[in-house]
Order: sequence, then C-alpha cells, then structure tokens
Amino acid sequence: MAASPQIATLLGSRGRLELDEVLAALVVDGYVLGEDARNVRMGARAGRSTVELNPLVLIANAKLVNQHEPGRPLSLEVMTEWLAHHAGLPYLKIDPMKINVAAVTQVVSLAYAKRHRILPIAATIGEVTFATCEPFEDGWASDLAQMLRRDIKRVVASPLDINRYLQEFYGVQRSIQLAQDAKTGSDSAAAILNFEQLVELGKSGEVGADDRHVVHIVDWLLQYAFEQRASDIHLEPRRETGGIRFRIDGVMQRVFELPAPVMTAVTARIKILARMDVAEKRRPQDGRIKTRSASGREVELRISNMPTAFGEKVVMRIFDPDLVVKDFAQLGFSPGEAANWRSMVERPHGIVLVTGPTGSGKTTTLYSTLKHLATPELNVCTVEDPIEMVSPEFNQMQVHAAIDLDFAAGVRTLLRQDPDIIMVGEIRDLETAQMAVQASLTGHLVLSTLHTNDAPSAVTRLLDLGVPHYLIQSTLTGVVAQRLVRTLCPHCKQTTSQDPQAWKVLTHGWNMPVPAQVCKPVGCLECRNTGFLGRTGIYEMMKLSPRLRGMISAQLDLSGFGQAALAEGLRPLRISAADQVIAGLTTVQEVLTVLPPIDGFDEDQP
Repeated sequence: MAASPQIATLLGSRGRLELDEVLAALVVDGYVLGEDARNVRMGARAGRSTVELNPLVLIANAKLVNQHEPGRPLSLEVMTEWLAHHAGLPYLKIDPMKINVAAVTQVVSLAYAKRHRILPIAATIGEVTFATCEPFEDGWASDLAQMLRRDIKRVVASPLDINRYLQEFYGVQRSIQLAQDAKTGSDSAAAILNFEQLVELGKSGEVGADDRHVVHIVDWLLQYAFEQRASDIHLEPRRETGGIRFRIDGVMQRVFELPAPVMTAVTARIKILARMDVAEKRRPQDGRIKTRSASGREVELRISNMPTAFGEKVVMRIFDPDLVVKDFAQLGFSPGEAANWRSMVERPHGIVLVTGPTGSGKTTTLYSTLKHLATPELNVCTVEDPIEMVSPEFNQMQVHAAIDLDFAAGVRTLLRQDPDIIMVGEIRDLETAQMAVQASLTGHLVLSTLHTNDAPSAVTRLLDLGVPHYLIQSTLTGVVAQRLVRTLCPHCKQTTSQDPQAWKVLTHGWNMPVPAQVCKPVGCLECRNTGFLGRTGIYEMMKLSPRLRGMISAQLDLSGFGQAALAEGLRPLRISAADQVIAGLTTVQEVLTVLPPIDGFDEDQP
C-alpha cells in the first residue's frame, strides 16, 4: 500500500495527533468501519480519564476488528506501523537490549523528552536517533539539532513503549548516578539523601546495599531479566565498570554497564537478599532468592558468587516453576521417545541416568519426570547440590560438604527414610555410585545425572569410577543423553530448501533423504529479530536390552558397544535433531553449533 498524501495531510493537520483525524484516516484506509469509529469517538467524549491518552492507545483499547485482517483486533503495533508509513518515517519496535542507556540518557533531560513525547535510542558523535509517537510534530528536532550540533534522525515507535522506557531508562540511570554520587558525597546525592544517610555512607566508605537507589537498580534488573526470558543473569566486575549479561535461549547477551562502586553495592544487595555473608568476599558462596515477576508469578533464583581480580562475580540462575510442569511432549520428546522414557522411569527399581554438559536441560527433564511420578502413594526423595527448585511434592536434601554431608552420605540417609524413588543430583565419585547401586539393588528407582557426551559413554564412566561391571549389568535400566537447541520463532519462520551438504554433515552415516523443505529464521517483533524463540530438547535414548547387558564387562569396547546399541534401536542425538529440522522446529546450522561435526568428517568435502 502506497502512502497517501491526503491521509498524511489529514493526520498532520494539527501537528499533534487528534482522535478524530486518526479515526477518519483509518476509515479512509479501510482499517476501521465508520460505525466503529463513531462508537470510539462517542466513548472518548463520554469519558474524562482518557483525555491524555494517545489516540492510537485509545483506539487499541477499543479492540476494534482489523478490517484488513478479519478476526483479529486492530493492535497498537499495527497502527503504529501504519502511522510511520504515512509519515514517511521508519517504524521501530524498541528493543531495550540494543540501547546504550547510559549514553542516550545524557542527550536530553527527562522533562524535555516527556514534553515532546520522544525517547533517545541511539547516540553517536554526529547523529542522535529519537523514537517518537508524534511524527507530524517535528519543531523540537530542528531546535535539538542546533543545540546538540548533531543530526537528528526520527523513527516512529509505540507510545506505550516510549512512555515505559522513558521511565525505566531515566529512572535506572538516575539511581545509578545517585548511588555513585553517594560514594563521593557529591551535591547531587545530597539533594536526594538525607543527612543521616550521608553520614552512614561516609563512615562505610562505599554505597550502601540498602540505599533506595541500589534497591531500585536490583528490582529493575530482576524484572527486566524475567521479561527478556533470561535463564541466567551474570554480574561481572571490571576495573572501571561492571558488565551485566543475560543468557537468553542459551546465548549470552550484554545488557548494561554499571560503575564499579555501584556494581559493588548491587552485589552486596543481592547477597543480602540471598542470605549470604556480605562481609565474606574471599571465598565462593551459594544462596537463593524467592521473588515474584511483574505478573505475580513466583520465581526462584539460585545465586552463586566467586572472587575475581576486580571483585565478586555473581551468577543468578532463574528457575520458573512453569518450566518444570511440562509434559514429555513439551520437553521435546517424540511419541516414541516418550514411550521409551516412560518404560524406563515407571519401573519399580533400577538406575536411570541423564547425561549431558551443564546447561543441557538435565534438571528440567528430571524435575518434570519426578512431578509425573510423584503421587500420594509414593515417597519421592532427592539429594541435590544445590537444591535447584523447592517443590512440595518431594522431600529434598541439600548437600553440605562442610559437615561431611555429601551425595553418598545423603543417599545412605535416604535409604533409611523408606523411599520409593530417589533422585541423586549427580554421580561424581565411586562412593556415590556405589550408594546408587545399593539403592537400586534394594528395590528403589534411582534417577541421577552424569557428565558424558553420549549415552553409551555413561557405562564406561561408571566403570572408570570403579563400579563392578556385574553390578552395572544388574541395576542400570537406561541412559538418556540430551542437548538443548533453539527453536524457530513460529511467528516469522519461512520455508526454504535444505542445503544437501549441510544435511550430509548432520546425518553422516545414516540414510536420511534431504527433506523437500525446511524452515529458516527471519526475525520479527515477537523474537526480537533473532528468528528464534525458546529452546527444545534433543535426545539419545539407550534402553539396556539383554544383549547390551551381556556386553558390559571390565574391558568394555566402547566402539563395539556403541555399534551394538545402534543395532538395538538407539538413535543418535544428531538424528533426533534431524527429525526436529524436518518438523520445521529448528535448523541444521543451529544444531551444528550444539553438536560439532563427527570426528574424521570434513564439512567442506564434496
């Protein structure tokens, strides 16, 4: 649709957008019916509280049917993009993770930005970019260009986003500045902090962890992480400034920078919330925080800190309770894999192992399985280091090395607690492995984890730890190796053809025809232009058949054992991943970043 000069003239006739003109333009463009426009106009005149609302927000709140897409409401984003089109300006969905907040908030004051309903989103030596929701009101742009001596670029963004990020960016930056000024006792802090607070700050020689500005920074950081779907928050101190990074869908992304004194205060605040020893800065500590997201959902964070050259590095792992109430299909199991997994974990006794590197989703798989198995008729007990997430269905024990309560001692205790199912956080040594075997031999189902690259390697790992081969034969039920791969955004993915060479790399050794079509990432508002939204599991399931049990010996040939497992129906991780590619859930390139090429296979060979 071409931009109409008549509609642009209509919208911009008064400079600032007016409800009547916007409604008339939407009717002319065929987005809104005349009757709907009249109803909105009458409703606005009857209500007094809506006077200050942007016309686009007012219309979006009415939830009118989008006549260009029948069955869907006319959303604020659709109207904002429509407005930008007729104003002849770029449309932008604001992504706060791509904005240097410290730089843009120095360009103009909050009062000036609020008065003109603009938000600075990028600043360089020669140009400043502003987001506006009033594209036909541009007098401020020429004034700023003269004052700043820089070019002014305008883009159109949602009025709700502009208002929200104005408050957040300037509010957080102001808290950072005030917290930093408090350390030096400068006048800008004195204007906000009372005399007694300044005296205390002066005595301590550092920013107070309970200072309200520091509290505001920490609260904002946690809520921001929840909104961005982060799984981990990293606070990394450096000489001059400290960096904050989020891990989102398995990828680390830089989010923010804090001055070193403020980073120290933020770290202290987090340690207080996690009930850690604030005075102890020389040795690692662990803690946990229970809080709520903006929607009111309870969220747990596991805190770990360690000393570095420039201060304490803090990592907060976020556990969303909703993530561990998944059924097996939501975890990424195919129907066949779900049936295999059920046959392993619904037995009355035996050992089932989940293997994979840190961050591969082992904990989520085990917790979801325990939630499935836990019934009032069963006693489910766990021993973990640390307890990942407190759950009312289980009896959970925390390992404490300082008092000699390790995994082996924990399992020994649990065996006296009349358990039906035992979950051991990790088998790290021979003693823990022996206790797991003993628990299985005495009629308990034992679930645990190992760090191996594939399922067959778990058997050799147990042998390496010193577990006798005949006990492995008697107790091991099955092993599942798993990884996490990013899934394509369902809102923007597009079909494409599959590169045969890349498919050959992924399915090397298996006769799988190249799929007729697959999907590729594109990028949209929902996935923040990454093309990926969320992650799913890929699995390698090895159920021990009588033949495989018979092959387990003290001098196990891993290669031969692996080939026998394949003959017994084991499907490698890369073949499970290939099924996900065929289903349009992910891409070969994404899988190969998680699963490196097979040894001896050259990706570049013809």
